[in-house]
Amino acid sequence: MTTSRSNQLYPQDQYNQKLEANVHPRQWINPTPDGRYNLVVIGAGTAGLVTAAGAAGLGAKVALIERNLMGGDCLNVGCVPSKAVISAARVAANIKHARHFGIDVHEGLNVDFAAVMERMRKLRAKISYNDSAERFRDLGIDVYFGQASFVDSTSVEVEGTKLQFKRAVIATGARAAAPRIPGLDSVGYLTNETVFSLTELPRRLGIIGAGPIGCEMAQSFAQLGSEVLLVESEHGILPREDRDAAEIVQKAISHDGVHLRCCGKKLKIKNEQGIRLTVESHGKNYDEPIDQLLVAVGRAPNVESLNLEAVDVEYDNKGVKVNDKMQTTNSRIYAAGDICSRYQFTHAADFMARIVIQNSLFMGRKKLSVLTIPWSTYTSPEIAHVGLYEDEAKDRGVEVDTYIQHFSDVDRAILEGDDDGFVKVHTKIGSDEIVGATIVARNAGDMISEITLAMTHHLGLSKIGNTIHPYPTQAEAIRKLGDQYSRTRLTPMVKTAFNKWLAWRR
Repeated sequence: MTTSRSNQLYPQDQYNQKLEANVHPRQWINPTPDGRYNLVVIGAGTAGLVTAAGAAGLGAKVALIERNLMGGDCLNVGCVPSKAVISAARVAANIKHARHFGIDVHEGLNVDFAAVMERMRKLRAKISYNDSAERFRDLGIDVYFGQASFVDSTSVEVEGTKLQFKRAVIATGARAAAPRIPGLDSVGYLTNETVFSLTELPRRLGIIGAGPIGCEMAQSFAQLGSEVLLVESEHGILPREDRDAAEIVQKAISHDGVHLRCCGKKLKIKNEQGIRLTVESHGKNYDEPIDQLLVAVGRAPNVESLNLEAVDVEYDNKGVKVNDKMQTTNSRIYAAGDICSRYQFTHAADFMARIVIQNSLFMGRKKLSVLTIPWSTYTSPEIAHVGLYEDEAKDRGVEVDTYIQHFSDVDRAILEGDDDGFVKVHTKIGSDEIVGATIVARNAGDMISEITLAMTHHLGLSKIGNTIHPYPTQAEAIRKLGDQYSRTRLTPMVKTAFNKWLAWRR
C-alpha cells in the first residue's frame, strides 16, 4: 500500500498545515548548485538530517534531498505521533485504575479521541521546526525537494538539476509494506503511515503483528476505548524479546482489554459489508467483524528510482548493503539509517550518521560494530534492552552469569504500584563485565541508559553497585544487581578468612 503525502497530512487543519509549511513548503524553490558538494545526502529522515547538519557544522558544502516530508518516519508517522497517543492513553489508564490508589473518579471516563489526535498534531507541528527546510537552509545547507537519481559516481539528479559530489550518502529509510495475506487487497487498511490520520476512535480495531508497533498501538487504543483484536503468527507477543519480559507485557495489555490471537494460522481478510478477520488460534477458529484494520508488520527499503545500478550499489529486499564503515559497494557512496541497518531506531540512525560524517569527510575508520545500541518498546510497562540476550550469548559461545532484581523487592516500585517488572543483567561468567540487559518497568526506556553507559565505557556491574543512587527510586534496582554481584565474591574461603580476622580483632 503506497502512502501519499496527503494521507499522512490528513486532516488539513492548522497544525498539519504548519507541519507541511515546515517540512515540505509548497512554495519552496530549489537552489541552483554552485560547484561541487563535499557531501550530497539523499533522504531527510534522522540519518540524513544528522549527517547534513553535522557535516555543514564542520565546514562542508552540503546538499540535502528529500522527496516527501523532512523529518522522515520519526517525526511524521513514527516516534513523535505514537508517543503523543501513548501518553494520552496512559492518562486514561491511570484514571481507570485510580481506585487502586484510593481515588474515586465519580464522573467516570470520557475519551475525546478527536481531541487526543488534535493534541498529537499540535505537538508534532511544534516539534517539526527542528527538522524544517528553513532551519537547515539557515545552517548553510542547500535543501532540494524531489526524487533523487544517481547519474554516475560523481553526480545525482533531482528535478532536472544535476548535483556534483565528492561523496554521497543514501539515507532514504524504509516504509510500511504489508505481507501477502489473502483478501487484504480487498479492503482499506491502515499502517503506521496512516493510523495517525484517524479522527474517530474505531469501535473494533484489528491489528496484525504483535511486534513493538502492534503492541504499542493495541494497548493504547484499548486504553482509549477501542475493542482490540491483536493477531500474531508466533506464540505470545514481542517474539524477539526476552520471554519473561514479554509475558509481563502480555499480561498487562490483556488486562487493558486487548484480545490476543497468537500462533495465528489461516489468516484471511474478507470484505463483507465491512471488514472481517478470520484466523485460527490454538485450535479455535475466529471470524471477527472489525471497523478498522492496522497492519503492523512488514517493511521495505526505499530504493526505487535511485538508479543504484548505475553506480554499482548493491541492495536487496532488506536494503542497501554496507560494510562496517558504512560504505556501500561503491566506496564513494555511504548509507545510514533504516535503509541499511537491522537496528531501525531513531537513535541508531543518529549514531550511524556520526560514523558516516567522520569516515566520508575525514578518512575516518569508525565502525558500526563498536556501537552499543539500546532500544525500548513503549508499552505499559515498557521493555528496554541492550546487548545480548541469553540465547544469543549461548549461540556465540559466550558463557554468562545472570542477575535478576524484581521490582517486587524495590520500595519505590511497590509504592507506585509498578512492581510486576524486573531488571535482568547478563555478565561474562565469573566477571562483572556486562554483555546484555533487559528491563521491564514503567520507565524502562529511561533506565536502560545507565547500563548502556556502563557497557559503552567498560564499567562493570560492581561499579554500578558502588554508585550511590537516590532512595527511593526504581533505578535503585540496577544498583541492587551490583550488590548481588559483590555477594558472589564472598566465597567460602574468603568468608572463613574474614571470620578469622574479625575474631582476632575482637
